[in-house]
Amino acid sequence: MGALTELVPPDVLRTVLTVMLGSYLLGSIPFGVVLTKAAGLGDIRAIGSGNIGATNVLRTGKKGLAFATLVLDGLKGTAAIVIVRWLVDPDLEMLAGVSAFFGHLYPVWLRFKGGKGVATLLGILAAVCWPAALGFIAIWMSTAYFFRYSSLAALLASLAVPVMVYYLSPDGSEAFVFAFLVALLWLKHSANIARLWAGTEGKIGAKG
Repeated sequence: MGALTELVPPDVLRTVLTVMLGSYLLGSIPFGVVLTKAAGLGDIRAIGSGNIGATNVLRTGKKGLAFATLVLDGLKGTAAIVIVRWLVDPDLEMLAGVSAFFGHLYPVWLRFKGGKGVATLLGILAAVCWPAALGFIAIWMSTAYFFRYSSLAALLASLAVPVMVYYLSPDGSEAFVFAFLVALLWLKHSANIARLWAGTEGKIGAKG
């Protein structure tokens, strides 16, 4: 640590670590679990795919809860970016977004078994480059409409994210950070990819 403080001023190091930890904790709030338990539906991890995200919440038949989960999981990413941009340092906002994304994927409260990151990625994207977020939504909705697979829609929409950010964001270098997040998202969807290939993936609206 001594060598690190010689390279980075202690106050800067404290700020960076605070941003990382605070954003991670914000991202790690498992809204899917909290909302379904509060509604008396038990543990969402025990039904459907076992995922804590909005698509699996929808399998309970509660569209309102699924929508609330989607919005709140997205706002985690947006809030992490906006808070750091306005109150700390705009140069650290992407670090905040990445930390929140890791929090959603690997929450300490759930033994690091979290969601797959689609809504949180969209929330981060909305805060950094809203035209790209609209493009993501358009691709997701069109794919979901024609094929009825939420996972396929997310995978295809996410592939376009780094390209859209590169061309639509004032800072095209952010595209490389989003490429990293997309790679993590695809990794978390490995089981979905296998089920899509096998033709056994559950479709949108199918109950657990």
